[in-house]
Amino acid sequence: MLPKQLDIARFGIGAVVVYLIYVAFFFFMQRQMMFPGRHHTAPPGIVHNDADLEVWWVETKAGPIEAWFMPAPDASAGRPAPAVIYSHGNGELIDHWRRELGHYRALGISLLLVEYPGYGRSAGSPSQASITEAVLGAYDKLVAQPEVDASRIIAHGQSLGGGPAAIVAANRPTSALILESTFTSVRSFARAYWLPGIMTRDPFDNLAVVKNYDGLILIIHGTQDMTIPVAHAETLAANAEQATLITYPCSHNDCPPDWQQYWAEVAAFLQRTETLNRMTNSE
Repeated sequence: MLPKQLDIARFGIGAVVVYLIYVAFFFFMQRQMMFPGRHHTAPPGIVHNDADLEVWWVETKAGPIEAWFMPAPDASAGRPAPAVIYSHGNGELIDHWRRELGHYRALGISLLLVEYPGYGRSAGSPSQASITEAVLGAYDKLVAQPEVDASRIIAHGQSLGGGPAAIVAANRPTSALILESTFTSVRSFARAYWLPGIMTRDPFDNLAVVKNYDGLILIIHGTQDMTIPVAHAETLAANAEQATLITYPCSHNDCPPDWQQYWAEVAAFLQRTETLNRMTNSE
């Protein structure tokens, strides 16, 4: 082999080695980057004296996972109410959403906030598998409550939470799915960084779910979102059988810009799904 050819071969081998190191770093560090909220310290014991909130512990293989259940004000066994199971973003805790999402209760909808394994006061460590076990276990506990109408369950996820919400919709009966500021799949981000999608440990393939979901879907996204570009929302909406896409002039962490408008549009969507106005057999 000529010296010039030898130099080219060495350069090629070196490039391959550097790329393999890059791929290995991504493979082993991706959960550190994907689930930063597990390093947040949760405020201790702030809700245990709240009469409107029940603290649940969902048993999983990794240990107990915390969930907060807030029943609708007039919900009862004789008049069960619809319920929403909510999944938050990757850098948050359920503590951050109790007040803002309390508006669901004003609509007559019970609210269940489910923590991720390893986040806050919950055991385990986060992954698609452990989160799936947690949210499906929480769903099963939710529909077993006598004051909850099991035929009117909404899955709602924001950002990373779109993945768990889609998992609920794919594996359990739901009357509606709300995906907010979320992605088509985590694999799409890997490809953007010249990484093979197969190396994604937690793919959360929301696109595959919406393609097969036969219920109504509400997709909400900010047109200025640089974290998860609005093209993800547009692709999700284009591939869903029955989707409504609403966009706001906002980015990722300041959306929606107008909460009053947001809740009016969420309520209008749920009216279309009959989640709010359909009578139950017990009524």
